[in-house]
Amino acid sequence: MSNERKKQWTNRRGAQPVSDLVSKLLDPVIERRAGMTMDLVASWDEIVGQPHASHTRPEKLHWPRQISDDDPFEPATLVVACDGGHAVFFQHDSTTIIARVNSYFGFAAVARLKLLQKPVANVPLKSRPAARSLEPQAQANLDSLLQSVENDELKSALKKMGQGVFSRRSSKTD
Repeated sequence: MSNERKKQWTNRRGAQPVSDLVSKLLDPVIERRAGMTMDLVASWDEIVGQPHASHTRPEKLHWPRQISDDDPFEPATLVVACDGGHAVFFQHDSTTIIARVNSYFGFAAVARLKLLQKPVANVPLKSRPAARSLEPQAQANLDSLLQSVENDELKSALKKMGQGVFSRRSSKTD
């Protein structure tokens, strides 16, 4: 096998993560349009933490214009989309969030946050399949086991778990 042919074969076989390929395509576009990289968007959940991650997303970095190369560096304003009801909580933590963003970049890149109150599209969670109904005998057995539990929340959680366990057992015996 020739070296060129072997090189083509290994390139076809060498798998690359789709995220790397998408990053290579989107980074220049996002950097031009929004002044930031895809890495910031991808790491947003880790940077801001819960509960902010599900209610916000970075929109763009607005860098101040420099008239000449001799102008001193001025940090950017990070524009963040935020659900209307969560904006107050996010704004309350703004100094911590700015510090986290700056530690992500490794320098004082952001000085201010600007909030845009608009709905943030969240990825829907996968819904669980509906629990199978138990046979009357298994349901009675589960109910008798849970009679002594007084805490309603614990009883409800144990009942769900028991239904899952007993439904698996009945499906294995079928």
